Amino acid sequence: MKVALFSPVPYLGDAPAIWPVPAEAYSAEVAMASTQLALEQFQLADELGFDWVTVAEHHYAPLSLTPNPAVLAGALTQRVRRARIALLGPTLPILNPVRVAEEVAMLDTLSGGRVIAGLLRGTSNEYVTYDVNPAESRERFEEALQLILRAWTEPQPFGWLGRYYEYRSVSIWPRPVQRPHPPVYISASSPEGGEFAARHRLGVGFAFTTVPLAAEAVRHYRERAAEAGWEPAEDQVLYRVAAHLAESDEQALQDLEARGSRPSYSRSNRAIDDASAGAGYYGRDAARQRARLQRHGLRERIGLGQLLAGSPDTVLAQARAIHEALRPGVLEVVFEAVGREKTLRAVELFGTRVLPCLREL
Repeated sequence: MKVALFSPVPYLGDAPAIWPVPAEAYSAEVAMASTQLALEQFQLADELGFDWVTVAEHHYAPLSLTPNPAVLAGALTQRVRRARIALLGPTLPILNPVRVAEEVAMLDTLSGGRVIAGLLRGTSNEYVTYDVNPAESRERFEEALQLILRAWTEPQPFGWLGRYYEYRSVSIWPRPVQRPHPPVYISASSPEGGEFAARHRLGVGFAFTTVPLAAEAVRHYRERAAEAGWEPAEDQVLYRVAAHLAESDEQALQDLEARGSRPSYSRSNRAIDDASAGAGYYGRDAARQRARLQRHGLRERIGLGQLLAGSPDTVLAQARAIHEALRPGVLEVVFEAVGREKTLRAVELFGTRVLPCLREL
């Protein structure tokens, strides 16, 4: 099993629990320190042998300081020398898909062919960011993804006349180093996502969910792939989990409890989510998709496979249980923000005492 380190680059200062967050709460000094800690995590992960480092796209909130993950990924091509660099997003329905194809191809060139392309729909609130109708998100996403794949692989200039995108001529330079294109992953928590991935032979990822829900979604994806006449490789299933490690179980839990809960889901955000659900954003099982986003306590999160927490031996046992339930080829780990020294120590403990054992799974 491969292991990725993901940092959303969270803002490490205090901020109100609303969305969007007012700019008056922002400190440039805190943001620079937050970004520096993320860069230190990525570089340490590369040195310790993590297979991937991962960046993502989010807007208007201290949850993440990467509204354009390609910018951070560009910096990582010069700092992370061995690990693959995964972008999970870009958020396709709110972006120009030709620009996304160009940026990913440029990153693949800068990195020497180490880019992973996670092409996603994004969270429901982010459609407010660039004023895109969430009811159109799935159709926009599917059209944009197919346009990107063609832009990466078509040797001649071509035109595109779709429902949402229209281009007189597309012929991107540079081209991706990887042939026919970088590995592509999409979210498959919804049945529609799993079915689309299976039809197009794409990898899938699961985040903001639980092991029981992910296990059902993985089974659905693999069954649809079998119907389409192929079998996904192990590496084509990714599961994201939060983590914190310390020398003992007691210390790890104390660190997490002392940090407290960092609110990320406000009343205004919930109102946007309600409207998006009513517009059909979540697909045919909206109740279950929204339920997977609910927050739980520490011990419940551990039991549901949302959090690895404890000593290295305890975390290894928890990771093995996730592997047994899902058989993911990639475990993507988000280290909890508990202060610079403790966070970097947690990465080091995972890389030296857990990662070598996970290689055997």
